[in-house]
Amino acid sequence: MLKDKQRSKSNRNKYIIDSATKYLFAISAFIAVISLALIIGFVFYRGASPFLSGKYSFIKFLSGSEWFPSSNKYGILPMIIASIFGTFGALVVGVPIGIFTAAFLAEIAPKPVAKIVSPAVELLAGIPSVLFGVFGLAVIVPYIKNLFNLPKGQSLLAVIIVLCMMMLPTIITVAETSIRAVPNSYREASLALGASKMETIIKVVLPSARNGILAAVVLGMGRAIGETMAIILVAGNNSVIPKNLTDSVRPLTTNIALEMGYAFGTHQDMLFATGIVLFSFILLLNILLSKISSKGEA
Repeated sequence: MLKDKQRSKSNRNKYIIDSATKYLFAISAFIAVISLALIIGFVFYRGASPFLSGKYSFIKFLSGSEWFPSSNKYGILPMIIASIFGTFGALVVGVPIGIFTAAFLAEIAPKPVAKIVSPAVELLAGIPSVLFGVFGLAVIVPYIKNLFNLPKGQSLLAVIIVLCMMMLPTIITVAETSIRAVPNSYREASLALGASKMETIIKVVLPSARNGILAAVVLGMGRAIGETMAIILVAGNNSVIPKNLTDSVRPLTTNIALEMGYAFGTHQDMLFATGIVLFSFILLLNILLSKISSKGEA
């Protein structure tokens, strides 16, 4: 009888602990969702108010090429183009390097080499973004200035190089994991049919890891398009449409960070509207990543 009571008490305690844990997890999930909803709601409320009131046109805001808050001119087309060019340029340079590095670490590198390079890549991912900017300002910017004989080296090219450096750890880490997840039977079958190791990597392993590699590229793109601190130091802060790689630029994130501290009224609302545009880019990237992940699971 005593044992039955003890067993019943033990079961009741387990039930209470399980229920409390379940509610704790649910509360944590709701806090995350509510926090996201509050941030999105606030940004959209402040950013959309100038357009909902009819004072400004959202189309002109997107297509305008002049940003002079003192004259009530708010056009962010040069900033959109600068963000797109900077991100796309970083992808063009960084994606091949990242994929080849991941393939080298997963398929070719001897274990002693991989044990050195892999932690170095992970350490690179942990470096604060402002340090990338300081490195770019101290090394990359003067080099570009001297190479092209420019008045100053802050330019779109410097932005591309710094963003490339920053997205490499994400692309390499995720792509390497995806490549290692390819079954060994694929490699063995390819080698048994007479293919060389390089042919096996290029024609069998990398296509089999395609979904994971695409996810790595999208994650790297998200890091690049949302970067702020490093870009402030190397972009040059010139809100005009860039015509070549050596022109100074002002991406969306830089525009918000530079002016939010002293902006007020309509000027501040327009900075929030810039945040809406930036958020839309990030949202599209997340949707793309979800589509890629769902295809991989299928």
